Amino acid sequence: MSTMQDYKSNLSDTSSRKFETFSYLPTMTDAQIREQIQYIVKQGWNPGIEHTEPQNAFQNYWYMWKLPMFGETNVDTILAECAACHKAHPNNHVRLLGFNNYKQSAGASMVIYRGKAV
Repeated sequence: MSTMQDYKSNLSDTSSRKFETFSYLPTMTDAQIREQIQYIVKQGWNPGIEHTEPQNAFQNYWYMWKLPMFGETNVDTILAECAACHKAHPNNHVRLLGFNNYKQSAGASMVIYRGKAV
């Protein structure tokens, strides 16, 4: 276990915080975000986009960017909404979700844009 990396995260440093599995990896490229959206669509899940200020990211409530995109399968349309949310809220974290209708839960959830601490 000595090769395990310690992530220097703390509540007072919002840029050091980790959220969900992908936040421990390098920032996703546009191509990797596209792949995640393709996976969500392939699973038949409904994409949703949420955002929040970095200092509030540990709370359960994130702001919903429009309604979930029920039945949307066009990856470019979903990417455009993600980019629009990020453009409208450049200082916020933006999270992509894949809502599973059958299990009534999120099948996927990842921060795709990290906001800047103010």
